[in-house]
Amino acid sequence: MSLQRTLKSDITCNSVGLHSGRKIRMVIKPADTDRGIVFSRSDIAGDENSVRALVSNVSDTTLATTIGTNGNAVATVEHLLSALRGLGIDNALIEISGPEIPVMDGSALPFVNMIKETGIVEQSVGKRYLKIVKEISVSEGGGWAKLEPSSTFEISYEIYFDHPLIGCQCYHLDLSEITYEKDICFARTFGFLKDVEYLQAKGLALGGSLKNAIVLNEEKIINKEGLRHPLEFVKHKILDAIGDLFLIGMPIIGHFNAYKSGHKLHMMLLKELVANPDSWRVFRYQAPGSFREESPVRLVAG
Repeated sequence: MSLQRTLKSDITCNSVGLHSGRKIRMVIKPADTDRGIVFSRSDIAGDENSVRALVSNVSDTTLATTIGTNGNAVATVEHLLSALRGLGIDNALIEISGPEIPVMDGSALPFVNMIKETGIVEQSVGKRYLKIVKEISVSEGGGWAKLEPSSTFEISYEIYFDHPLIGCQCYHLDLSEITYEKDICFARTFGFLKDVEYLQAKGLALGGSLKNAIVLNEEKIINKEGLRHPLEFVKHKILDAIGDLFLIGMPIIGHFNAYKSGHKLHMMLLKELVANPDSWRVFRYQAPGSFREESPVRLVAG
């Protein structure tokens, strides 16, 4: 997948926002080469209702990843961005009728299915890749995340939760369209019943239900259908990371390694990456089969 990709036609879906609880209508549209991923709030009038999916536009990482500019915010972008990155989509315009991406079933699988049903087209311009050439790392509160040189985009992720059904889980992924569909996209978001009750009392997680999240009490999963995979918890964390890291604006070639990480650490790592241009290079694919190094680009441009 060395040429840029977009959708063959529009995709329309409707669901609630996980945290806002609002009904949201979303339309994902094809976009021109080098446009990137752009979100547009159809419920906001004027010329400033759009925001590019870039780390410089991240405005909040509490419970989910939120991007925004000029008071125009779009929350919970990570699952959709994960699906787009997993399927190699470089350019798309996403119109939404509210402040949050629809949660669907809490995973990226519905987005993957809709994209594949609609179809993907290759475009005439080569992809840009950010290649890690020097290790970069961040840490906070016992967790850490780092990017190291590698010839592919691979992820090693370890989580730990003091719960009898989770404990320590580890997983390694060498990302491709095949491995994303087979191993990652189905993994649902999860939470603990005591936390859900607290969050809803605070006006958050208002759209959360057993239809769009794995919910655990102190001893077990309360969803009747159980897990989709024994490692669904760590796989969902990888799903989130794939979406979050796509906010650098292009595919990464490198090894992402994380322990007890999350949205905040992911963004801290990307900001550290942007601040250290000696740790990466940008290459663009040139047909037939070569790559050209490009001049350093402003990864923070919104």
